[in-house]
Amino acid sequence: MNTAQNSMQDDDTGTFDMESYRAEFPILSREINGCPLVYLDSAASSQLPNTVINAVSEYQKTKHANVHRGVHTLSHLATDAYEGARDSIVDFIGAASRSEIILTSGTTESINLVAQSFARPILGSGDKIVITQLEHHSNIVPWQLVCEQTGAELHVIPINERGEVSLDDVVAALDDNVRLLAVAYVSNALGSILPIKEIVKEAHDRSIPVLVDGAQAVPHIPVDVQDLDCDFFAFSGHKMFAPTGSGVLYGKENILEKMPPYKGGGDMILEVHFEGTTYNELPYKFEAGTPNISSVIGLGESIAFLTAIGMRNVYDHENRVLDYLTSQLSTLDEMRLIGTAAKKASVQSFMLADIHPHDLGTILDHQGVAIRTGHHCAMPVMDYFAVPGTARASLALYNNENDVDRMIEALVKAREVFRS
Repeated sequence: MNTAQNSMQDDDTGTFDMESYRAEFPILSREINGCPLVYLDSAASSQLPNTVINAVSEYQKTKHANVHRGVHTLSHLATDAYEGARDSIVDFIGAASRSEIILTSGTTESINLVAQSFARPILGSGDKIVITQLEHHSNIVPWQLVCEQTGAELHVIPINERGEVSLDDVVAALDDNVRLLAVAYVSNALGSILPIKEIVKEAHDRSIPVLVDGAQAVPHIPVDVQDLDCDFFAFSGHKMFAPTGSGVLYGKENILEKMPPYKGGGDMILEVHFEGTTYNELPYKFEAGTPNISSVIGLGESIAFLTAIGMRNVYDHENRVLDYLTSQLSTLDEMRLIGTAAKKASVQSFMLADIHPHDLGTILDHQGVAIRTGHHCAMPVMDYFAVPGTARASLALYNNENDVDRMIEALVKAREVFRS
């Protein structure tokens, strides 16, 4: 059991005070358009706590240097902090070893790495990559590209009117020609939680490897990659209270060992000669060039922050607020909830009357309420529901019922504006 899960059990008392952590996010104390900020756009990018901000600042002020290559003190300090973040990730997601943790710029790069380094060499005409209709564009376009490069086909598993993916439909899609299944753990547009462990088992029963897009899962629910038994798991730092430009690809070590490098350049090599190059060992074989050191250090600190709280506490708190959010939205006239899956996490999309989502978002912003509007990089989901986009409220551990009340008040005022 990983560190975060141990922490959950230790502090999951049912009376955990999540409000005490809200004060750790300095941006929440500012005003927008003369109103106290209500931030409900964490599915796009979450805010940073003081501990993360301070860790990044301390690195920049006291230990900034390149990692891995220097013999001087600052380089050693920077390397220790950078590699310490990798160790924290190992514990947080339950990986078997640090060799399985590839540090990337985010989920998008992680998925592209798998598409080009794992999938492309094994694909040919008649082979299939399988995804679902729920996917973020970052888990669609890389597979379209690799299919164009190899002659393989992209097969899409449909969703239902609640925004759910049926396990039966997954099984039906897994024929002998499937070489990889790539699927989101949690939908960024609808919040639907997919039955990932069951999906992985069905795929593995047919010897099909599985990549999980965990960008919307890791900040909200406990994750143990060994328990899930997925072959790859990708996520981003900026969804989980870390700076932008940091991310992770987890891969099973025996699979990563067989994959060729995705990029070439410094740090992914041991020796370079014009006659040929000897590549570095895992995980560095996939980490070409100077990394985003400060953001990775921030990611390590965000993991420490979440671990101290306990992911079960985060999950329970956000579920309570999500239930309240959904119930309050449902009281409004002319409200249409988009995505009503039985199992959800931290996201609710909606349409209010015939108000365009962009107009709705602008009116709410005038009242200090930040929500997301548009297609949320999930255009096929919008096509399914026959809408140009939605308004989306997405929660994080720092949100509470008062934030919901403020949004509801703003929505009522917005409707009044458009009726007048």
